[in-house]
Amino acid sequence: MKKIVYLFLLLSFNHNVWPEVVVTITKSSDSAIPIAILPFANNIEYTKIAKVVSDDLMLSGQFKALEQEQLIEKPKNAAEINYSTWRLLAADYLTIGSLNETGIGRYEISIKLFSVNDQKQIMSLTLPILEGELRSGGHYLADKIYEKITGIKGVFSTKIAYVTATQISGGIEYQLLVADADGKNAQALVTSKQPLLSPSWSPRGDKLAYVSFEKGNSAIYIQNLSTGQRELMSGFKGINSAPAFSPDGTKIALTLSKSGNPEIYTMDVFSKHLTQISKSWSIDTEPSWTPDGKSLVFTSDRGGKPNLYQIDVDSLKVKRLTFDGDYNAGAGFSSDGEYICYVQGNKNNYKINLRHNKSETSQPISNGPLDESPTFAPNNNMVLYATKNMKGEGILISTSLDGSTKNQLVVSNGHIKDPAWSPVIN
Repeated sequence: MKKIVYLFLLLSFNHNVWPEVVVTITKSSDSAIPIAILPFANNIEYTKIAKVVSDDLMLSGQFKALEQEQLIEKPKNAAEINYSTWRLLAADYLTIGSLNETGIGRYEISIKLFSVNDQKQIMSLTLPILEGELRSGGHYLADKIYEKITGIKGVFSTKIAYVTATQISGGIEYQLLVADADGKNAQALVTSKQPLLSPSWSPRGDKLAYVSFEKGNSAIYIQNLSTGQRELMSGFKGINSAPAFSPDGTKIALTLSKSGNPEIYTMDVFSKHLTQISKSWSIDTEPSWTPDGKSLVFTSDRGGKPNLYQIDVDSLKVKRLTFDGDYNAGAGFSSDGEYICYVQGNKNNYKINLRHNKSETSQPISNGPLDESPTFAPNNNMVLYATKNMKGEGILISTSLDGSTKNQLVVSNGHIKDPAWSPVIN
C-alpha cells in the first residue's frame, strides 16, 4: 500500500497492450428492479443500442434486465403489449425502442417506457443522432430511464479517467486515459515513459489536472480535453502532487514541498498565485474540496498516524475527522456533502470506508485488502476505487454505497489504477 511519507509510490505494472476496460458484474443487489429492454426495431443496429441501455441499467446495480430468451413477446407499440405476460415474467417495467435512418449518417432514436403494474406508458423520448453517436444515444436513453424510475439523475453519459502502464521493449509506457462510464471508447490523453497519476476533473468536465514525472521531477499539468492543449501549473523542486479542482473551477488545491515540508496550497488556475493553507511539521497531503468550496479535507500524520482533517481555507481552523484504524487517507466528498469516502487501514488490510458527515459515523463498503483511490459517481449513488485481484493485477471496482452491488473493471493482460469519475458533462 502506498505510504503517506511519499506520494508517488507506484504499484508494479506489467501488460502488453492498451485495451478498453472490461466490466463484469460480480455482485448484484437483491432488490434490483426487473426491467425488459426489448430489441430496437427498424435498423441493423437495434441489438447494439438495446444492449447498451440494458448493460448501463444493470451496472447501476439497481436494475435487473431480463435475458434475451425471456423476451418471448416483442410488441412494437403500446396496443400490442400483453401486460399479463410481463407480469408472469416478473418485469416491473418494459421499453419499446426504434431506430430510423433519416438521412446519410443521420438517425432518429426513440424509446417508450411502460409500467407493467400500472399498465400504462410513463415516458416517451425521441432524439436525432449521428451514426457515430449511437452508443452515446444509448447512454442518454439509459440515463432518462434511470431518472424516471428512481428520481435520481443517471450517470451513464459521464466519463472515467484512469492510469494504465504497458510493458514495452526498453521500459514501461504510462498512459492517462478517458473512457465512457462503462469503460468503452477509451482514449489516451497523455503517453509517457515516466509515471502519470492522480487525475482530477474540472467541475465542467472539460479539463483534467494530473501529475507527471516526464521531466524527472513531479509536476502538475492541466489538460484541455477539447483542444488537447496542456499547461504546466506547478513544477517546483520537490513534491508537486494531488491536484484537485475547486467546485467553481477557479482554483486547484495541491501538495507542495517547496518550503522543505509537504504542505497544502491552493493555486489560482489563471494567475497561478499560490496561497499556503496548512502549516505544520507533519506531512499534509491529498487535499479534497468540500462542495461549498470553503474547506479542504486532507491527510496528515500530525497526530502520529495518517488521519483525515478538515481546514477552513479562510480562517485556517483545523478539525480532525477520523480517529479509528491505523491509517485513514485519500478522502473525497460526495457532491451533496453528505458523505466522505476514504481509505482505512488496519493491520495491513486497506478498505474503502464511507463516512456519514451528519452522524460522523463510518462503515466499510469494500472488502480489501489493497483498496485505494475512491471517487464518487456524480449522482453520489456509487463509488469507484482501485484494488488488486487474485492474480495481483490492478483493477477498478464500482460499488453501491451500501456495498450490495459490485462491478469489476479489468484491463486484460495488465493493471489499471487512479480512477476519477467525471461530473455530469453537458
